[in-house]
Amino acid sequence: MSSKEKGRAKAEQAKGKAKETVGRAVGNESMTAEGRAEKAKGDARQAKEKVKDVFKR
Repeated sequence: MSSKEKGRAKAEQAKGKAKETVGRAVGNESMTAEGRAEKAKGDARQAKEKVKDVFKR
């Protein structure tokens, strides 16, 4: 996994989790959903990079 993409994936995951948590705390369902989506995007990016690493071997 390239360090740049790995960092981007982790940042997206953290930002999404924070948004989801804040959304739940204030009762904002839209923000909660947006956070979940962002976190999923980070998860997908991380999975993509792991697959790329497997095929590099």
